[in-house]
Amino acid sequence: MEKHRCGWCTGNELYEAYHDEEWGVPVRDDDTLFEFLILETFQAGLSWITVLKKRDNFRKAFDNFDYKKIATYNQEKIDELLQNKGIIRNKLKVKATITNALAFIDIQKEFGSFSKYIWSFVDGHPIKNSVKNYRDAPGNTPLSDVLSKDLKKRGFKFVGSTVVYAHMQATGMVNDHEINCFRYDEV
Repeated sequence: MEKHRCGWCTGNELYEAYHDEEWGVPVRDDDTLFEFLILETFQAGLSWITVLKKRDNFRKAFDNFDYKKIATYNQEKIDELLQNKGIIRNKLKVKATITNALAFIDIQKEFGSFSKYIWSFVDGHPIKNSVKNYRDAPGNTPLSDVLSKDLKKRGFKFVGSTVVYAHMQATGMVNDHEINCFRYDEV
């Protein structure tokens, strides 16, 4: 018998693998949190599958999401990225990646890690929702509004409430797996 998955991922092997192995799993290491944050910012206005298909290209182009290196990118590197057909070539999002790397480092200095900072918004524990159909999951919440506002105050770009909520879902801060999905109780 085949496992029941959330409806948003069925029928695409890449999507299913991402759903089965990563989506909604609590992430507490800063490197992975940064990667997801950057991928989510590039996803703004696009579908997640578009970003997922380009994920390896993003890793290569952005030095494996090494935020310390990204924080030092200069105009020459920006121009190189804007010529890279393997990624989403949006000038504002590329520049925001550098800005976000700097803000990310500032949060690490203030809180000891980005993980401590971001997980404090959910008291360190994932919020387990009861989504029956993925279409009923919210696009944002009052909590993602608060987190978005705080990130913006700290200098982050492309972190609207919807982007932030998608980040919270992806990194397991909230569990929005459908209640009949095999991953619902696993994560």
